[in-house]
Amino acid sequence: MSEKLQKVLARVGLGSRRHMEQAIVDGRVSVNGKLATLGDRIEATDELRVDGRLVHFTVESEARRRVLIYYKPEGEICSRQDPEGRPTVFDRLPPLKGERWVMVGRLDVNSSGLLLFTTDGELANRLMHPSNEIEREYAVRVMGEVTPEIRAALLAGVELEDGPAKFERISELGGEGFNRWLQVVVKEGRNREVRRLFESQGLKVSRLLRTRYGTVTLPRTLKTGRHIELDKHDIDPLVELVQLRQRRGTGLYGLAKRRVEKMQENPLPARRGGFLRQQKRDGRTKDE
Repeated sequence: MSEKLQKVLARVGLGSRRHMEQAIVDGRVSVNGKLATLGDRIEATDELRVDGRLVHFTVESEARRRVLIYYKPEGEICSRQDPEGRPTVFDRLPPLKGERWVMVGRLDVNSSGLLLFTTDGELANRLMHPSNEIEREYAVRVMGEVTPEIRAALLAGVELEDGPAKFERISELGGEGFNRWLQVVVKEGRNREVRRLFESQGLKVSRLLRTRYGTVTLPRTLKTGRHIELDKHDIDPLVELVQLRQRRGTGLYGLAKRRVEKMQENPLPARRGGFLRQQKRDGRTKDE
């Protein structure tokens, strides 16, 4: 079985198909010691290199599609390495052999919540691409009053330095004064977009927690700094969102599957604090 070269490169997380096509055109990719050309196909036994570095890969029919949720704490950066020596979100992920975890989107160092990681680079690229309009949901604690006029402006759209932006929905989560929590939804992943939207109205975000990405929601039983791997029934709806084909080799298997099943039988106590405590007290949210 063979595959298009740019598709393999995208799947292992080196970039989008378009960027990988450009890398091939630029002469950065070789197969079995020969410079690759656009349209080349590759088999599992071929030697693949980018910029002279060996790239480990498997053909799609053999590659298992894995996805995990990581509950990022504040203070960790979304990078594989940090020159300043700060902890990164990759530090606590389970090790992989012959593959690597590809991060889906980012959160700034002062934000927390749901991060997705996958072994399927093409899935990651599609989930992040603005054209697919994948929803990201956040719980936000805002300093200052969100008046009806401000709410209307944020839903209609405001001009930021990198173009227009808006919230798709804004919901009340409860609280009073400086402990007022809102739930907001955006369909882009621009840098600090949620914070900048509120700053455009003279408001400051004091806490920001991502609670959902597409069809995946942050489990209430997942503790900060922990991760949990998703099974096929959770991954397939995410795959359908971006119109990728489902794979038989998807989700948990072996020891990892048994660990998750054990956790589900004896779940940790639900998180307590902040907006979740307020949700429990109020019993519901008020949607706009």
